[in-house]
Amino acid sequence: MKKTIIVLSLLLFCTVQGMAQSDAISKYFSKYVDDPQFTVVHISGKMFELISELPDDDEDRDLKRQIDNLKGLRILSADSVNGVRLYKEIYTKLNVSGYEELMIVREGDQEFKFLIKEKNRVISELLMLSGQKDSFFMLSLIGTIDLKSISKLSKAVKIDGLEKLEGIDER
Repeated sequence: MKKTIIVLSLLLFCTVQGMAQSDAISKYFSKYVDDPQFTVVHISGKMFELISELPDDDEDRDLKRQIDNLKGLRILSADSVNGVRLYKEIYTKLNVSGYEELMIVREGDQEFKFLIKEKNRVISELLMLSGQKDSFFMLSLIGTIDLKSISKLSKAVKIDGLEKLEGIDER
């Protein structure tokens, strides 16, 4: 009985910890969603579902299958802000130990950090962060994620910052 209680407590803790991670991103996103300095993109799981139901050809089938597995996309970006402060702020609110660093892309003075949440070789979240002296960028993609399909998606969708995903299938 004691072992059962310990195991259940651990499972509950892991569940709450996982929800806290997503909640931290949601709270951070919500904090700035109405700020006119920020560009905000939020695509719901329903939108991905509707896209995946559109007629397709053989070429689009893999991409649409991946889109069907996506549950949400959030992008928060701003120019002319203290991006370093915002970057540090998200890092303090988000327990990054639950994420694995996938890659870092540096272009001039810009640095983009890609983090993933993965369990049993299944990626459930892709998080991309960048905080510079005068700009900030955060992208959170949630669902069952295949990196090669996301690379194709990044080429098909023209959203600033998403082009950084093009080399991600090299993992």
